[in-house]
Amino acid sequence: MALAYPWFLLGLLSLAVPIAIHLFELRRPKRVLFTNVGFIKEVKLVTARQRKLKQLLVLIARIGFLTFLVLMFVQPYILAPVEDNKVQSQVGVVVDTSPSMQAGISDDQSLFEQAVKQARELPTAYPVTTNFSLPALAQPQSSAAYQVIIDKLSISGQGNSVLSDLLRLQRGVRRTEQAFVFSDFQKNSFPIQSLNKLDSTQHVFLVPVGGNKELHNAFVDSVWLNDAFVRSNTDILLNIRLKSGGNVAVNDCQVKLYVGEKQAAVFRTSIPLEKPVTTTMRVRVDGEQLTQCRIELEDYPVVFDNTFYFTLQPSPKIKVLDVATGATATRQLYANEPLFLYEAAKPGSSDYRQVEEANLIVLQGQERVDAGLRESLSRVVQRGGSVVIVPPAGVAGRASYDQLFKILGVGPVQWEKAGALPVLREVAVPSVQNPFFKDVFGTQNRQPVMPKASPVLSWSRSGADIMRMRDGDGFLGSYSSGKGTVYLFSTPFDNTYSDFTQHALFVPVMYRLAMQSYQRQQQPAYWLNQGTIAVNVAEEVATAKEAEQVFKLSKDSSTFIPSQRLQAGMLRFDVPAEMREPGFYNLTSNGRIVATIAFNFDKRESELAAYSADELRQLVGANHPNIHVYDASTGKSVAAKYRAERVGTPLWQYCLWAALACLLTEVLLLRFFRQPKAVEATAVAA
Repeated sequence: MALAYPWFLLGLLSLAVPIAIHLFELRRPKRVLFTNVGFIKEVKLVTARQRKLKQLLVLIARIGFLTFLVLMFVQPYILAPVEDNKVQSQVGVVVDTSPSMQAGISDDQSLFEQAVKQARELPTAYPVTTNFSLPALAQPQSSAAYQVIIDKLSISGQGNSVLSDLLRLQRGVRRTEQAFVFSDFQKNSFPIQSLNKLDSTQHVFLVPVGGNKELHNAFVDSVWLNDAFVRSNTDILLNIRLKSGGNVAVNDCQVKLYVGEKQAAVFRTSIPLEKPVTTTMRVRVDGEQLTQCRIELEDYPVVFDNTFYFTLQPSPKIKVLDVATGATATRQLYANEPLFLYEAAKPGSSDYRQVEEANLIVLQGQERVDAGLRESLSRVVQRGGSVVIVPPAGVAGRASYDQLFKILGVGPVQWEKAGALPVLREVAVPSVQNPFFKDVFGTQNRQPVMPKASPVLSWSRSGADIMRMRDGDGFLGSYSSGKGTVYLFSTPFDNTYSDFTQHALFVPVMYRLAMQSYQRQQQPAYWLNQGTIAVNVAEEVATAKEAEQVFKLSKDSSTFIPSQRLQAGMLRFDVPAEMREPGFYNLTSNGRIVATIAFNFDKRESELAAYSADELRQLVGANHPNIHVYDASTGKSVAAKYRAERVGTPLWQYCLWAALACLLTEVLLLRFFRQPKAVEATAVAA
């Protein structure tokens, strides 16, 4: 045991006062009256021994009061096992505010509430002059201000990882020599290897608040459609994948699907550990407007991820422009499918504005390409459209095609010699692993019959070829150009050079080329921590002439203005840090709704597998002597553990209670330990 302020022991000289009073207390003699007439009354005599006992007890109580009062100012304490004589002027604190902290450790307290409680008591382990730093604050705060800020913390769907926050505390003017981390330490978001990045001179105290309680948690892992296009008033197949994020399986979980405000489906399912369950159901979207959808789970006690929000937007028709002369095989192909908006144009009389608005341009059978059309096709791919080039059989316009290839970045391409007779060769069977041919080839017992062609173009073999000839030459190649794609056939669609237009592959290949030209920028759902999001903006909104065109995100009564950049009809904005809650947010500009976006918590937060205190100690081991692990589930506060380990156990509180007990003892002795009345001696007169 040691004394914090030993010079206060001089106060023990005050013990002489009650001792002097006890020794020199003078008692006045008491007068005893008796008469020679009357009766003699019997009384209880007070002996000298009784008087001395009471006076001795009072003296001991007074001495004890003064002694413990002095010791309270001396502040004795039990020495700490770990010596840390350096006084900390600044301490860093990281409190995990990720959604997973909403999981409960009991029916009335969550992990986040436990972490806040532990962090709030931390100043009691340090001198009053100690300041505390938080990652979100620019300057350290006093203990009182720190506790106010801790009480205002709330769960955020886009909070930083605890390791990134900890690294921020080690840099710049906010650098601290000690830091406490209060978190559940999820295994999928706390890589132990990252501890090597920490400054070895800083003492880090990891405080897991989760414990090892069994939890079951069902959540929506992903939602997708079997078709890339959402068709209104038509049944579509929606796949819902559910996973178990706890440490026990989920049994008989009820799932409800809402399309708009209508309940479209309800079912029950059981989800085993580490094995997702996928359910497919038919849904229908009415009208052409975006529909807000959600999936609700009945799963307790973890409820923060029980609702998954997403949107279904009926796909607009894909604009296909066929630049050709006369009847073509693609006319009937695209015109009979409601998904496409087909138009045909002649090269000499085509409206170049019409060309630039199309999603897919099919340029086939043209002898030459004029300069105006070349520029229009270049602008199509620059904005993200697709161009399909079918070369001509003639040789007169090959120079114009070479210029087009150069502008579009296609090449190097070689033409076959003029006058050569076409020799039909068989096209190779495409690989079933190629995503382009997904669901095109079914299960077959024999080799499929492929079309034949006589190429007039050839190019170097590359991984961008979609279809090839058996000898390795390209038949259909793809080239990235700007934001779009250029598809190049090596043969004309003339029956003399190819029978591809009569083959069964013609329809799925041309459909797939058109479908890939449609770029859906807005996804059905986003994460709150996704960062930057790109959204297509309607032309009338993008070209609005309002003096101040600011895009805002609003939900209920909350409105946020994100960092944004509008370019070529594409709005890119950063998810505001203040957006913490999932749900549907309206993207507005000058009071007009531009888009409705669904935000959810990151699904990784639903994986509740976390490190316990013992696991953290084993993983940290002896490689990181500056990293310590405190277990917050033992019932003892972290502040008390830190004091006992590094500051010592203070005893002044016990001295205070002992002094008050001595004072109370003295009061009780004086109040209830009374002297009996003096003797009244009586005698009979002689």
